[in-house]
Amino acid sequence: MEKIDLKSLSIDELKGLFKNIGEKEYRGVQTFSFIHGNMITKISDITVLSKTLRDKLEKNYYISNLDIVERYDSKVDNTKKYLFLLEDGNIIESVVMEYNYGTTACISTQVGCRMGCAFCASTKEGLVRSLTPGEILGQVYGIQRNLDIKLSNLVLMGSGEPLDNYENVLKFLYLLHNEKGQNFSFRNITLSTCGIVPKIYKLAEEELPITLSISLHSPFDEDRKKMMPIGKVYSIDEIIKACHYYFEKTNRRITFEYTLIKNKNDRKEDLEELSRILKGLNCHINLIPLNPIREYKENKADTEVVTNFKIELEKRGINATIRKEMGSDINAACGQLRRDYISKRS
Repeated sequence: MEKIDLKSLSIDELKGLFKNIGEKEYRGVQTFSFIHGNMITKISDITVLSKTLRDKLEKNYYISNLDIVERYDSKVDNTKKYLFLLEDGNIIESVVMEYNYGTTACISTQVGCRMGCAFCASTKEGLVRSLTPGEILGQVYGIQRNLDIKLSNLVLMGSGEPLDNYENVLKFLYLLHNEKGQNFSFRNITLSTCGIVPKIYKLAEEELPITLSISLHSPFDEDRKKMMPIGKVYSIDEIIKACHYYFEKTNRRITFEYTLIKNKNDRKEDLEELSRILKGLNCHINLIPLNPIREYKENKADTEVVTNFKIELEKRGINATIRKEMGSDINAACGQLRRDYISKRS
């Protein structure tokens, strides 16, 4: 029998577990609070339970843990990048960024990715597998223990497509938010997706006050298809309609990620069409200068073009910011460090 990860279980599931082994249900609440409140990694550390009961749990259960393989510290801006080793030998990565409003972690939801976006290093080897709720939590807890901090914000924008791992990601969100554990605010969490339309509608029905971020990168369907294969399945019009619905259900402003690529999506016609399709939607555009990877030969847009793109969007009533490049000396772009590490190891 394969052991079950206690970290991935909800309070109700833990209460049921203890009932099934002849114990009081309240032990489930105690165990949940102890695991998540103290971010422990071993059943033997659940000292709120008797040693006899802990030994009983050890037979069929465990607490998942991620080992830190490497931590890279940027000398430029104090960004930190983690490579975590999963218990099956796979490697994932997370990034920690310091801002004047607090500390943000960008975490992964899958090992690899199957979305195939042209300029993303995470997807080049395809999808290996999805992460469990406990493994996603493990990144948060591992970072907080390592740095002895409480993270201010979380971004699900590391390796993987969160909505392609929908059930595990949703459970992770509820586990992290639970007041008997970390009590992490939904409002401080951003979920980034390339635009899996049915799952956007499904997430909207949860009415969670998290920020939805859409990787758009082009306002034209044909151009977007060349960058992002998901564009062959869901049109931009379908994505925008889903975003309107998400805002109606959550009252949360939508963010659009827009990587500016020289002479590809930084032209006047791109600007005009982007302004047209977003008209009337409460949104914000995060402009991202392209971070080149070996397999994608295009260039980042010129600095003055990026600045002008922002100014022109704002003239048209669309809020826009330019993402600050962080961790440039430690390959902080998603997927790069993991691929380099695996390449060297093999």
